[in-house]
Amino acid sequence: MDIRVSGHQVETGEALQGHVESRLSAIADKYFSRAISAHATFGRAPHDKFACDIVAHVMQGLVLKGRAEASDAHVAFDGAADKIEKQLRRYMRRIHDRHSQAAHALKEEEAAYTVFDSMDYEDEADAPDSPAIIAETKADIPVSSVSDAVMMMDLRNTPALLFKNTGTGRHNMVYRREDGTIGWVEPR
Repeated sequence: MDIRVSGHQVETGEALQGHVESRLSAIADKYFSRAISAHATFGRAPHDKFACDIVAHVMQGLVLKGRAEASDAHVAFDGAADKIEKQLRRYMRRIHDRHSQAAHALKEEEAAYTVFDSMDYEDEADAPDSPAIIAETKADIPVSSVSDAVMMMDLRNTPALLFKNTGTGRHNMVYRREDGTIGWVEPR
């Protein structure tokens, strides 16, 4: 597995890099022997803390993200790695419990987004109150059941996930509400 360690305005020494490589390799060996890559990024957080973001590409279509903050870079990494490991443990349990639906979770569709150019206004009073729209050029839309889509949303650590429902064949969306519950949007 390709493991990269980088620092954003933070020096990553050999001890920290070795700790990251050994911990991520152990996690990958435990759950997926053929993991693709992982990238740990360290940076400064508010109140003299360190932040660690981990993005792990475990297999085609499965991207895990974890973030933690602590007063020490090693502790911040361990917190983010614990989140990644917890996500993998849940995913593996789910695969073993519902093996028949695992094949559906890996099918994907591609979607392209339109990027809307922001207009330059000479006078700020003429500018609209709406924020600028920033769009991705390509996104994978998984084909899965609603429960598998919720699992993928948790694994990807995103607030929402657009997916194609295997039961209806239509595009649906699941999202995390402010109260912590999951919302499900299904078109008529």
